[in-house]
Amino acid sequence: MWTKALDGLLTHLFKRGRLRVTYPDGLTRAYGPGDGPEAAVTLHDATLPRRIVISPEMAIGEGYMDGTVTFDGDDVYGFLSLAIMNIAAQGQPWFRRPLEGMRRLTRRLDQFNPVTRSRSNVAHHYDLSGELYDLFLDEDRQYSCAYFARADMTLEEAQAAKKAHIARKLLIKPGMRVLDIGCGWGGMGLTLARDFGADVTGVTLSREQHAMANARAEKAGLSDKARFELMDYRDVAGQFDRIVSVGMFEHVGVPHYDEYFASVHRLLRPDGIALIHTIGRAGPPGATSPWITKYIFPGGYCPAMSEATAAIEHHHLVTTDVEVWRLHYAETLREWRRRFEANIDRVRALYDDRFCRMWRYYLIASELTFRLNNQVVFQFQMSPKQDAVPLTRDYLYPGDSDDLRHAAE
Repeated sequence: MWTKALDGLLTHLFKRGRLRVTYPDGLTRAYGPGDGPEAAVTLHDATLPRRIVISPEMAIGEGYMDGTVTFDGDDVYGFLSLAIMNIAAQGQPWFRRPLEGMRRLTRRLDQFNPVTRSRSNVAHHYDLSGELYDLFLDEDRQYSCAYFARADMTLEEAQAAKKAHIARKLLIKPGMRVLDIGCGWGGMGLTLARDFGADVTGVTLSREQHAMANARAEKAGLSDKARFELMDYRDVAGQFDRIVSVGMFEHVGVPHYDEYFASVHRLLRPDGIALIHTIGRAGPPGATSPWITKYIFPGGYCPAMSEATAAIEHHHLVTTDVEVWRLHYAETLREWRRRFEANIDRVRALYDDRFCRMWRYYLIASELTFRLNNQVVFQFQMSPKQDAVPLTRDYLYPGDSDDLRHAAE
């Protein structure tokens, strides 16, 4: 029964290219007209047809990690390219729609992130070995979307361009108090303190990030201008001239959006500016992949624009600018994947083969979701005051390469 159901699912989905599937009984079947890319997969476990029909993302991801799903030539990229391209075009067949509906009904429970659960979720991903991140990130450990202002930029150049672009949007002047919500390993905060004279407070729930950010500040002689605290954004007190948050909103969860933007409003001075940079979805609200939730980002969710803006509107914050970055993250993830694969023997020495397969699958699937399935990055600029920022975007794109510190003057 389950083999027949899987056959029906694959027949429905694959309308472009060709997928060859070798079933656990040794039978090989082909799906799709063969007018495009091709891929081949072998299922080595008799339970896989049932598991794939019920939850394709979980079953294929776990199967690859465990070695019960293999791809010809270990071509994960080719298989996922073909699969995501067809899934985006065809959608789910009728018999899977109730299961997808159940995922959406339970998503608020999956994204319920009080402080204690948030701390555990953050530790799951960000408190891994620091050496792991050194093997695929840039030297500044920017673990968010880079900004490829030119196609020939290196990853390091594009990450610097990302920070510069955000700094322009914040219109920072020397001495301003800046709060960095979800400060990572301190790269953004240190840049704003060193290059713009800001007084930065960063907050994170990751012990590894907290320790490294403060160590970096001390090494750079910036401890008096950049301080990083191990705390939840909901516990921050005081007011700030600027608030920046890069790659953290994905961990907030829909049930906490009102709480998050209430905190932004409470912490921002009446003429202050906030910049929230987050992965998002170009389509309507949805649910996070169960494989991503279990293995990579527990409690995480990438919002539709409608979900974020609805919460912003409730808290007396004027949306002064919204910018959508489309394929920048696909290019960022491609560079991360290349570096990870080049260093995979060193990763294996830190963990094991199963972890290597998991992390590689995560990087490839994430890249292709941006490239083929309309995942994007949103930058929301907001303020309690309508005229807190210039009335045109000219200040974001200076006509020459003068020091960016003068952009706010």
